[in-house]
Amino acid sequence: MLTQVPLLIAQATGGDHDAGVRHVAQISARLAYASMCATLCWGVLIATGWANKISGRQGLRNSHMVLATMALTFGSLHALAFTLLQLGAFSYLKVLVPFYDGGLLRHALGILGLEIMLTIAITAGLRKKVYYRKWLRLHQLAYLAVAVTVVHSWFGAVANGNLAVLWLAGLTILVPTATMAVARFLPPDWLVKLGMLEPEPGFEPEPDGAGGSALDISVDNERCHRYGICQAEAPGLFQLVDDERLRYERRPPPEQFAKARAAARACPMRAIELRERVR
Repeated sequence: MLTQVPLLIAQATGGDHDAGVRHVAQISARLAYASMCATLCWGVLIATGWANKISGRQGLRNSHMVLATMALTFGSLHALAFTLLQLGAFSYLKVLVPFYDGGLLRHALGILGLEIMLTIAITAGLRKKVYYRKWLRLHQLAYLAVAVTVVHSWFGAVANGNLAVLWLAGLTILVPTATMAVARFLPPDWLVKLGMLEPEPGFEPEPDGAGGSALDISVDNERCHRYGICQAEAPGLFQLVDDERLRYERRPPPEQFAKARAAARACPMRAIELRERVR
């Protein structure tokens, strides 16, 4: 099948093979860029619980996987296209290994970003067979992968004279993506003040710590799949131990209430229940 690709491209472009290949690389790069930004934004919406009212959790996660698959597919097509050039063709090693045979920095950034994303995707199916916390740390490298791939895209646009397109479309997509990525790591009380998260009634301690309400945490063991997302949101309250059991603080201190709510929102199985009690 791959041996027919150069012929098909040449026929579609009136015989100018390399112009057709570069056009394929350009279009696939733009589609990969847009899909990558959409994947990050949708992933943040799911992980923080901001998208709960749109659909069921499983449906949300499936759509996240679809977007990620699209980004990886278009990114891989973009890289493969350069091996089909007749003049200045890239070898497979040059596409796979950063700086191989005098490769440029912008190419190395693209290779690194794509390979990190592919590693995350491949290991996603193995997360239950390996210690989940280790895979979760690997999954968080997706933010780094997106960052280096964005830099690769902008450097490539400058080199190829397409910067105007990225200023118009790329920057429009990048701004909300960067905003969502930063918001992912802000404390919940900051998000409430910024109006990005609705405050939840109850569970708010009095300033002097006396009286007021307290919070109880319970976890439904039948629903809990030990994904470890609660630990990522509130490591002081939830912990996956070596035998894959979940330990958690049943009565958190007032300063951890916001973290507990964030963990409950982010749980994909809705296994965490918070109960208010009067002290």
